[in-house]
Amino acid sequence: QVQLVESGGGLVQAGGSLRLSCAASGRTFSSFEIGWFRQAPGKEREFVAVISWSGIITSYADSVKGRFTISRDNAKNTVYLQMNSLKPEDTAVYYCAGRTPRPQIGRDVRDYEYWGQGTQVTVSS
Repeated sequence: QVQLVESGGGLVQAGGSLRLSCAASGRTFSSFEIGWFRQAPGKEREFVAVISWSGIITSYADSVKGRFTISRDNAKNTVYLQMNSLKPEDTAVYYCAGRTPRPQIGRDVRDYEYWGQGTQVTVSS
């Protein structure tokens, strides 16, 4: 079992930055693939970024590519999402999710077994 807890959300002006953290409990965290997803009001939850268990492989949604960076520190059982050049359309609740590794990296909500409770990110114009 893995429990995930997000933090770092808040209110920021357009063009600003935030760093989200996803802290995990459980000795198997270092073997988990971790993804970030977000859900805006009235919209479906969507993929943002994912990082492999080793940290070597990453993938991003086109809407955040070049602005967001995902990274992990397995010694601290933590995955980070550095968000730069934030836009009002980035406003959403951000969730981290985990799963055991598969042959293909996961970019779909249905791929993941474990979820955090979410952290709110609000970007003002």
